[in-house]
Amino acid sequence: MKVKISRKEHFNAAHRLFNPAWTDEQNRKVFGKCANPNYHGHNYEIIVSLTGIPDSETGYVYDMKELSDLMREHVTSKFDHKNLNLDIEHFKNLNPTAENIAMVIWNILRSKIDKSLELKITLYETERNFVEYPAN
Repeated sequence: MKVKISRKEHFNAAHRLFNPAWTDEQNRKVFGKCANPNYHGHNYEIIVSLTGIPDSETGYVYDMKELSDLMREHVTSKFDHKNLNLDIEHFKNLNPTAENIAMVIWNILRSKIDKSLELKITLYETERNFVEYPAN
């Protein structure tokens, strides 16, 4: 039987949603106040979930301390109090929407976690707006 475990962390970051191929007017029309040229910030909540069969010796699907350390080392310490557009290489040519942020985090962590475990990222941009990746 599979079990899903989850760890929640947070980070604060600024970003600007825009398409550089569009005019400022088109960006404002599509992204609203999120297209502010001076950026805006969010208090992101990230939940990383792993699904797998508990180990017969430890009873763990994955050591929560190790998961916390991975999240801090590879995500929150890199993203916290940063301007995602300017400071994070992944977003130099990628619009830092919540969807894209979740996919970037998934890709970062996927390479660090055994492939036998299912990995899901849930990213809250606000308390009411969140995304999950992968969606299935």
